[in-house]
Amino acid sequence: MYQIAYEKPKVALLQESGLGVAEIAARTCYDSFENSENASIRNAMQNLDIDAINRIDDSDLLSNLAWVHHHHSIIEHATLSYLIQGTSRGVLQEHARHRLQAISVRSTRYTMSSVINAFVASIENGDPFSFFLEKLLALNLFVISDQDYLAIEIRAIFDKLIFQYKRDSEFIDSAIAKSSLGYLREFKGNAQNLYDALERGKKKRNVGDKFKHIVSDNWKVDMVVTFNIRSLKNYFDLRDSGAAWFQIQWLAQEMKKVTPVKYLKLIDKKYRES
Repeated sequence: MYQIAYEKPKVALLQESGLGVAEIAARTCYDSFENSENASIRNAMQNLDIDAINRIDDSDLLSNLAWVHHHHSIIEHATLSYLIQGTSRGVLQEHARHRLQAISVRSTRYTMSSVINAFVASIENGDPFSFFLEKLLALNLFVISDQDYLAIEIRAIFDKLIFQYKRDSEFIDSAIAKSSLGYLREFKGNAQNLYDALERGKKKRNVGDKFKHIVSDNWKVDMVVTFNIRSLKNYFDLRDSGAAWFQIQWLAQEMKKVTPVKYLKLIDKKYRES
């Protein structure tokens, strides 16, 4: 894409609520339980079988409300949760604009210790950047898969850290847990052993506070998101569209692939009659 090779995100469906609660909600509005084609709904007020309700795969009423009356508030009672791996921080900025979702994102503040360990260890190498480049490539931190472009990306990170290291007399204390500072003396001049020791040692709390500025839009992000299907309809309408940025199109497409058809039938015209 645009002469740069990318990896696409991976998406797994973690949970689905089913359609039963949404139909119960709709039938409550109209007091029309007796008209349901689903026995567990018809009998819900006399004999509430929650397991059976949650197994419902189809609902004529929900389809009618969604496509004929466009009464979408009812389908907010149906939710899906996705595990998303390997999208980008650039996508995250656009994804987060969809406010009606629950979203939990891998924190750079808490999870960038290996990057900082690689930089600290690289100082003990005769060719610091080559050591740093090798370690960061192994960490698979970016949505970019083009090796030449990755070298540019990682060089920028290295240069930012060098800039900070030369100006900040407290750089090492901010980068390394107190219990690991002794490794700097023990493995002085041996970058690989120092890196291995730092990786085994205690991680510096909130290490990203001082170093988060190195992160670019190409940095990989993992997250768990939960949508109600009315909000999911809006997300797919806007993001699985040629007008959307290509990376968020990829994410929307991967999410749609793992979304059960029974939900897509209520929110996507292509699946309406399936």
